[in-house]
Amino acid sequence: MRQNSITVRRIAGGCGAEISGVDLSQPLGSEAVAGLRRAFLDHLVIFFRDQMLEPAQFLAFSRAFGTPVEYPFVKGIDGFPEIIRVAKLEHERVNFGGVWHSDTSYLEQPPMASMLYAVEVPPQGGDTLFANQYDAYESLSDGMRRLLDPLVAINSSAKADVSRTREDRMKDSPNAAARQEYVAEHPVVRTHPETGRKALYVNVAHTLRFKDMTEEESAPLLSFLHQHQIKPEFTCRFAWQKGSLALWDNRAAQHYPINDYHGYRRIMHRITLAGERPR
Repeated sequence: MRQNSITVRRIAGGCGAEISGVDLSQPLGSEAVAGLRRAFLDHLVIFFRDQMLEPAQFLAFSRAFGTPVEYPFVKGIDGFPEIIRVAKLEHERVNFGGVWHSDTSYLEQPPMASMLYAVEVPPQGGDTLFANQYDAYESLSDGMRRLLDPLVAINSSAKADVSRTREDRMKDSPNAAARQEYVAEHPVVRTHPETGRKALYVNVAHTLRFKDMTEEESAPLLSFLHQHQIKPEFTCRFAWQKGSLALWDNRAAQHYPINDYHGYRRIMHRITLAGERPR
């Protein structure tokens, strides 16, 4: 696909496309933004390489897609409260967000999308996996879909602590507005507001149980879903380089940063874009 000079190259069967022929440090015209949004909706995650972005330029690009919002647990970098530093340092063993998840699904209005920009990467490792939750839902049997369609899930930020998705960044950059715990109820199967397609919307990092069920009662079905959601055929894998940028759709994709680069630094900047209440 081409949009003027923009080229979109699909990188896997499940999801993901790499975009070339665009300089994100410069303002984008409406035609270019429309083409990128189509690619984003079609492929769930789009990747850009060799982008040299100062924080102000990164923030300006994000505003072409939505409204940046502050992360509730970690304060932003100096002068840019909407941009947080996602880091794993040489001496650390646990990485930020190191489990399959959809960002902050414990909020009443989870983000529509997230953007991650590579400031410093290790010499090897540190890739990120993404999984298509349309495919995860559509590949289930008719009977399982009928079972899941009316269910509601309870999502909690406290479960994220157990799965260690925020690690030490809360210690060195706490957000003073953060509460002890966020809890939200969302449909197990959500309908994407732009495409109209249904996607699974539970994840191992944040989903505690089904509404009106105990955690023990919910566990067998949740365990099946969590394993099903990340089947290799639903996924793509992205190898980061300095200056790479990923934009993914939290409404229909999960992601998992691989923690295989102990002894090296990995520094990223992240922006999340405001979303709507899942339906």
